[in-house]
Amino acid sequence: MTGGWHIAQVNVALPCEPLDSPALAGFVANLEPVNALADAAPGFVWRLEDEGGDATSIRPFDDERMIINMSVWESLDALWAFVYDGGHLEVMRRRREWMRHLAEAYMGLWWLPAGELPTVEQAKERLAHLREHGPTPRAFTFKRRFAPPGVGAGDPVVTERDPCPAG
Repeated sequence: MTGGWHIAQVNVALPCEPLDSPALAGFVANLEPVNALADAAPGFVWRLEDEGGDATSIRPFDDERMIINMSVWESLDALWAFVYDGGHLEVMRRRREWMRHLAEAYMGLWWLPAGELPTVEQAKERLAHLREHGPTPRAFTFKRRFAPPGVGAGDPVVTERDPCPAG
């Protein structure tokens, strides 16, 4: 039970080619269907969108090739189900075809009060915190997750299963 808290996630990626290149046609073709799956998923609250209905034109990093995705969910379980079950997983398994390997954390999670929405700047700060300090209650991962503030002892829960079936 997460009480008055929702889970926010940020995911960044560096495409191997420009988004309008033939090499990324499969990725771009899957944006709308995957976003529709998210919008209809149990526990979905919000996702970052630009005027095109996705977030591909939002480039908040010094490296303007870097893309960002953010969403908010009612619970970690709801987010996990969307990410690792069904259509999203099939697309995620192809990530290496389209995205460069990033040596540092590219996905982060954090709790925020229900009803609040994260900003891109907040997401960048949480990801930077995760990269600098590793998983903490401020920013964490599926593998080392923390309960919402005021729930539990603040110790991480380490999952036994590999958090990334995509490899």
